[in-house]
This record gives sequence, structure tokens and C-alpha cells, in this order.
Amino acid sequence: MNWILRKLAKDAVGWILLTCCVIPIASSAQQPAFAVATIRPSSGAVQFEHDGKTETSPGSLRMRDVSVNTCIKWAYGVQDNQIAGPAWIQSDHFDIVAKADGPASDEEMKRMLRTLLADRFKLSFHRESKELKSFVLTVAKGGAKLSPAAAPDGKPFRENSANGTVAKSMTIREFGDFISGPLQMPVVDETGLTGKYDFAIDFTPYLPDPAHNMDGTKPDTTGILMAAMEGELGIKMESRKAQVEVMVIDHVERPSEN
Repeated sequence: MNWILRKLAKDAVGWILLTCCVIPIASSAQQPAFAVATIRPSSGAVQFEHDGKTETSPGSLRMRDVSVNTCIKWAYGVQDNQIAGPAWIQSDHFDIVAKADGPASDEEMKRMLRTLLADRFKLSFHRESKELKSFVLTVAKGGAKLSPAAAPDGKPFRENSANGTVAKSMTIREFGDFISGPLQMPVVDETGLTGKYDFAIDFTPYLPDPAHNMDGTKPDTTGILMAAMEGELGIKMESRKAQVEVMVIDHVERPSEN
């Protein structure tokens, strides 16, 4: 049931016509930058994925059906609800392909993406600390039910299906960052678990029996996720206020035609 792990719908928006060929990327104040990049309107949605798809190889970044919000999250390691800006940075979606001069790690390319956001989207922001209603993750009473990653040095991987999600070499904080999107609330990791794990969640056992839902009421997706997290992973998720650092967007523009 992919509605559990993605926003219920993406509003139809009028895409800007953006003709984008490969162009040199100017470096800002000697910040690391990609050698070339293309930015085009999204060619289509990525099935089951709220944040599109981001793929990397040494020195190469490919992002499909991503919003500016998604780019900021990947570049700065923040969640949807830690970004305060205009609505279009979530509704407008793009395909981005960028390449460095030579081999570069994911961390290096995240810094390069920050430069691209500043140069091409004119992004500027400041940070504030706010007390926000959040979901806080803690280890459940029975203990965590997690297997250490088979490849702890491997690249984090996560993929949704119609009925669940599979993760490899992923931290609980990274998974919390992911679920914060469909939950539309900050997720704060207070588990104290710092390792990388392989795990899978099947939501099927936690779905309501259709025979008991004769009035067509929509299932409580948040409740299903909370039950599955505790039942499958041994991670408790509760709603309460927490201090959260927020990126407040001072200025951002749609990328110009090239």
C-alpha cells in the first residue's frame, strides 16, 4: 500500500518550460562545484517514491522527479519539515544530471549540490531553532529488532514496494529522515542506535480487515506505521514537541532557461 510511505497526491502544477542543455557551472567563492549539469522539468513520476530517485556513482549525480526541497534535503541532511520556504519548492519537480571533473564521493557531491543550488536556484537561507510537534523515535520496551548491516561500509539503500519498504546499510536517523516526508512532521531520533542496519517492513499484517471497514473510512496510515515500526523493528514512535533546527529560505528562484 504505497500510500503509507508517500504523500497522498502530488498536485498538478503548471510546469515552467525549461530548455536546459549541458552548461558549465560557475563556482561560488571557490566552493566545490560540478563541472557540468542539466536541469529539466520532470519527465515523469517515480513509482512509490515521495522524493523521486537519487542515484550516484563516483563523480556523477542523477536525480529523477525531485523537488528543490528534495535537493536541499540531500545536500544538507535535513527533513521536509525543517525547510520553510515557498510552496513551489515542493510542488515543482525536476530531473537533474550533474558531473564533477573527476571521481567524487557522495559527501563531496552533496557540497557540490549546495553550490548548484546557490548558483542556479539562487538559494539563500538562515537557520532557526523552533519547538515543533514531532514524532520521536525511541527503543521499544522489548528492545530493538534490527540486524547489523551485511555491508556496513555500503551505500545506504532504500526502496518502496506496494506493501512495504526494504532498507540496507541504513541508520535509524536516515530512516527517520525518510518517513518524515509522508508523515509531514519532523522525526527526531532518540533511540541512541548509531549503527547501520538491514531491515524490511511489511505493512500487510498491520492493515485493517476490510470486512470491518464497511463505511469506507480511510485507514489510519500513521497508526499503521507506528504499529509496524514497533512490531517489525522494535522502535517506538510517539508524538510530542521537540526542539528542531529549521532552514528558513530567504530567497530562491526557479532555474532560468539556458
